[in-house]
Amino acid sequence: MKKFAALLLLALIGAAAFYVYKARNAPPEVSVVTPKRERLVSVVATNGKVEPFEWMAVRAPRDAMIVKLSVQKGQQVQSGSVLAELDSSEARRELAAAEARIAQVKAELDKFSQSASWTQTVEIENAAVKLRVEREQLQRQIASLERLVAKKAATPFELQQAKDRDHQLETELSALERKRATLIQPQDREVVQARLREAQVAAEGARRHIELSQIRAPIAGTMYQLEAHKGAFVRTGDPLGEIGKLEQVRVKVFVDEPELGNVRTGQAVTITWDALAGKQWQGTVERLPTQIVALGSRQVGEVQCIIENPDRLLLPQTNVNAEIRTNVVENALTIPKEVLRRENNETGVFVLEGDKIRWRKVVLGVASVTRLEIKEGLRENERLVLPTDLALTDGMLVKPTS
Repeated sequence: MKKFAALLLLALIGAAAFYVYKARNAPPEVSVVTPKRERLVSVVATNGKVEPFEWMAVRAPRDAMIVKLSVQKGQQVQSGSVLAELDSSEARRELAAAEARIAQVKAELDKFSQSASWTQTVEIENAAVKLRVEREQLQRQIASLERLVAKKAATPFELQQAKDRDHQLETELSALERKRATLIQPQDREVVQARLREAQVAAEGARRHIELSQIRAPIAGTMYQLEAHKGAFVRTGDPLGEIGKLEQVRVKVFVDEPELGNVRTGQAVTITWDALAGKQWQGTVERLPTQIVALGSRQVGEVQCIIENPDRLLLPQTNVNAEIRTNVVENALTIPKEVLRRENNETGVFVLEGDKIRWRKVVLGVASVTRLEIKEGLRENERLVLPTDLALTDGMLVKPTS
């Protein structure tokens, strides 16, 4: 029995040793995949920020307190609709005072036109005009008589009579001027008219202030930014909000410098927003960047894209995800990106041939987020080795698990 037990123990030890030896020398297990034909869409995946395509800022037209707010953030407004109202009580008091002055001054002007002084002034002016005309004619007659008397064609008496009449006309004109000086002068009326103009200017200014108290929408669109609130005191030019037409928006897409060479105007763009999972917006590349700028630790170009937003869910300043479709290849032979390796300055894959793997150099085409197009170096149905923790070499024995 002791001999039998010893032999059994030796057999077990030998079996264990053989198993360990076999395990140590067994080929490593590897997972494999095969290339497949498919429609491959090459995209540049990055992020961006939404901006309004057409917008206008709303600013305070004057210093005042906001007494009424008629709009909410996100509300649709029409051009010219009232958004808010400023306190106009002081302007209304100024308007009432100016209108009272206007009425008072107009009453004074009416008295001027109806008063005897004004009527007499007009009569005196008319009489003076007639006397001046008569005197001008008489002075021409005197000059003529003087020539005739020198030629003895007229008598000195006739000349003297004409001179006496001229003196009389001069005396009458002087008397009219003295009388007019005692009455209301035109400059007095001008002073009153100046007061009227001053009051009218004050009234117009007050009306303008009252009109500016109603803050109206400069364009039709969405009030996507609203900084104003009731009771706030604002000064001229302070921003109150922004209105934009959001049926179409512009998205500034940040593309890393190495990928900019693949981007062209007119390429299709898909926008997603984490806040609305499953929702997509479509558009195109409108304009390429003119410079590279720093964005945190990245060096990017700002690619301008036009995006259709018919439901107006994309709001300005929203941070979004963007995919620019740079290329589309129909019936492309593709492999997963993780299969590709870099060995000895060559790009290739390990292909399973029987129970050994062989290094195969490949020529790449376009790439999507997860897959690569193989233009040369592979055929359909070939088995490719997926990454493993083991170091693989050309000609190594392996055991495929799939």
